[in-house]
Amino acid sequence: MCGIVGFVGKEACSDFLVDALKKLEYRGYDSAGIAVFEGDRIKTVKAKGKIAEGLSPKLKAEKKLNATCGIGHTRWATHGEPSDVNAHPIGNGRVCIVHNGIIENYREIKAFLTGKGYGFESETDTETVAKLLDYYYNGDPVKAIEKAVEDIEGAYSLGIIFREHKNVIYAVRKDSPLIVGKGDGESYIASDVTAILEHTRDYYCLERGEIAVLDESGIRFTDMHGEPIEKELLTATWDVASAQKGGYEHFMLKEIHEQPDALRNTVSPRIRDGLPDCGECGLTPEKIRSYKNIFIVGCGSAMHSGMVGKYLIEALARTPVIVDIASEFRYRDPLVSEDDLVVIISQSGETADTLEALKIAKRKGAETLAVVNVVGSSIAREADMVIYTNAGPEISVCSTKAYAVQVAFMYLFAFEVAYALGKIDESECRRLVAGLEEVPPKIKECLEDVAPYQYVASKIFNASSLMYIGRGLDNALSMEGSLKLKEISYIHSEAYAAGELKHGTISLIEEGTPVIAVATQSALFEKTLSNVRTVKSRGAKVVMICKESEQLDSECADFKIGLPNAEDLFLPLISVVAMQLIAYYTAVQRGCDVDKPRNLAKSVTVE
Repeated sequence: MCGIVGFVGKEACSDFLVDALKKLEYRGYDSAGIAVFEGDRIKTVKAKGKIAEGLSPKLKAEKKLNATCGIGHTRWATHGEPSDVNAHPIGNGRVCIVHNGIIENYREIKAFLTGKGYGFESETDTETVAKLLDYYYNGDPVKAIEKAVEDIEGAYSLGIIFREHKNVIYAVRKDSPLIVGKGDGESYIASDVTAILEHTRDYYCLERGEIAVLDESGIRFTDMHGEPIEKELLTATWDVASAQKGGYEHFMLKEIHEQPDALRNTVSPRIRDGLPDCGECGLTPEKIRSYKNIFIVGCGSAMHSGMVGKYLIEALARTPVIVDIASEFRYRDPLVSEDDLVVIISQSGETADTLEALKIAKRKGAETLAVVNVVGSSIAREADMVIYTNAGPEISVCSTKAYAVQVAFMYLFAFEVAYALGKIDESECRRLVAGLEEVPPKIKECLEDVAPYQYVASKIFNASSLMYIGRGLDNALSMEGSLKLKEISYIHSEAYAAGELKHGTISLIEEGTPVIAVATQSALFEKTLSNVRTVKSRGAKVVMICKESEQLDSECADFKIGLPNAEDLFLPLISVVAMQLIAYYTAVQRGCDVDKPRNLAKSVTVE
């Protein structure tokens, strides 16, 4: 959701704050602002819109800010429309804060403070926290924070400055992510390590209910009772270059092209002597054999990767898998027991619904396995076992490489489960692992000639609605392809199991309706082809994504995107690249902001 930054040091900080906010803009871009110490007051500059359009011009018009301590924020609006007034930082002159999350009981707090004579300017839940801190403040910021937090309900992280405590930042966290960076004579707070990589790779993960105090002497941590805490200093494995565009027009395009390497980074360390080995997290064959049921839980693309996992595990291991949307799992009292394994998938490791689903699974006694990309994230710390997907930073809001590596792990996991349960023998397991290792160069082939994807984009970019269809593994992939298109091009798009067309969906087909048919599975190819002919006969314009070797006539498709020949089982990892590129070039043709699509944020840390 929102992005938070803060800086304490000896150098002027306004340029750092703005630059760091730009790196966090994928978390929200409805407004942005900074607050710094200026003489005996707190100076705040903020504006509606993206940083380049709002905050930066406003700062340019201001006299140079030489402050060496300040906080900043880029907003994804939840309470109150995007506006200058609702932008963060928010305060009253004595206390100023930046906030990520949702204050669930802000109405009660606001009513209480109104009764105490406080007035409110914004429509945000954040302002109630700033005023509550002011109410409790009696000269000791930490005591004020402790008292305020007792009253606040919800998930949040806060960066706080007090006018009377110059050049000091206070930070507190409950569920929403916040790190504390340690530099050479400088300290930082940030929602994500990418914001500070140019300055330091060393950081602490602030845990739930912990307070950090950053000043010129360094960093101190306490719990909610004022007791000092010793924390482990972590070092980011990502480098600065990995969080930059590297000559690509958009982060999304760069991240699509990074997928071959990302897959190798995920897969190769988990192959030993030609066999899958996920023992790093404690997932042993004995454990696998002990599980009664397997659940896979995620949101958005992560859930779609779980759908691929379900097909793979059920096909190879012949054991049922239940895939659930995290927001549904957490509220339907799932039938999970202590004999079950719940696999939790999240790129950020901070997704609110997914984190709560994890907690529910643990309360019911199930063992939990987290599949995440961000080291030290909340889900990684809460889970019994964790697999890091090693994709590197994914800056574009639209997930590409993070999804691909989640799927890649699903393959390894399926192989290991099938082998542990005796459904495949060693020879077959080795063959499957070898097949997975051959996928990255096949993906690279897809990336070498972008003309077919650009052509398809030129034919669909003016469409008002579009349909993806597929069967089996292709159905799972079509869901992800449809999501990519709609989230960055704003074209209404839906994915349907091809066999369901005749059960109502075909009524949506009219002359010129674009249909993208995914048909990579040989056993289902003719069935899918029959569905394609049905929509084609009703006026649909059909794009077929299938093996290059498949021969099609004009009755089947208007255009074919041919994939490198590979075993059917592995084609989902290849075909998704085609769908990513179709979505990308369509969004570019429509003039959309590819990396920062409207109304979206990278990490959904609120309900």
